[in-house]
Amino acid sequence: MGDPKSVPEAARQIFGDALPVAERYAEFLADAGVVRGLIGPREADRLWERHLINCAVLAEAVPRDAAVIDIGSGAGLPGLVLAIVRPDLSITLLEPLLRRTTFLTEAVELLGLDNVEVRRARAEEVARDYQADVVTARAVAPLDRLIGWALPLLRPGGELLALKGERAAQELTEAGPVLKRFGVRTAELHRLGQGKVEPPTTIVRVVAERVPRRAKGSRKRSS
Repeated sequence: MGDPKSVPEAARQIFGDALPVAERYAEFLADAGVVRGLIGPREADRLWERHLINCAVLAEAVPRDAAVIDIGSGAGLPGLVLAIVRPDLSITLLEPLLRRTTFLTEAVELLGLDNVEVRRARAEEVARDYQADVVTARAVAPLDRLIGWALPLLRPGGELLALKGERAAQELTEAGPVLKRFGVRTAELHRLGQGKVEPPTTIVRVVAERVPRRAKGSRKRSS
């Protein structure tokens, strides 16, 4: 198992005063996260560069004081990382599987995060409960499918920030018909964390133009 205490300098710069909390999260991922099958054993050796820093730089794209929904949170990537590095955000971790929501709830309690809610549900089941500023997702589904889940959770003008890999440009092209159907304002690639993480984090940013049909009449869920 890797050593989550080997903290890169970039992590010290990005997390700043929140670094001790990020270190506790890294230790929890390397222990309970591996034991419960939420991350692979080999990932413990590269938690900081491949996962924590990769997710933390997403904070560059999130507006201040935003209400954020993280779809398919799994082990908390990127939702828990955003909550650590950006305490101004109000974050809902949306995850349908019980064993994962149990892990997330334990992590929130362990880390003492008061800006996070864990909810066990699928995105399509709770579209009428939210009008978020930002929806995030990492390794959840192809972009064309993810758009259909995410946009109904957003207020008009809200943003989907999807962390993607090498196929990001191809997925964006393939999602063209879905983007047109939802009438989005913009859909474009961005690379975050230049000089902090290698390779930089690739995201697809989709800005909602109007309230998607499935979300009409939705309301923001009270905390």
